[in-house]
Amino acid sequence: MRALRDAEEALPGADERAAQAARQIKAEARARVEAARVELHRVMVAEYRAGARQVDLIRRTGYSRERVRQILRAAGIEGD
Repeated sequence: MRALRDAEEALPGADERAAQAARQIKAEARARVEAARVELHRVMVAEYRAGARQVDLIRRTGYSRERVRQILRAAGIEGD
């Protein structure tokens, strides 16, 4: 009986620790996604400055023409 009672008393703490771990994993995943997005945008800008056309960036990234323009504009580049 004691073991069962101890296990039942430990459950709320275990649930909270699991929830905290899940929140941490999600936060880390979001940070990795954001870092990858920033890197992709940096590479897109570098490629454009090296001579790639917007249509090339659109094909390679799958972004819309408007999204590519937004990324380039944010880097101080006015479009084609």
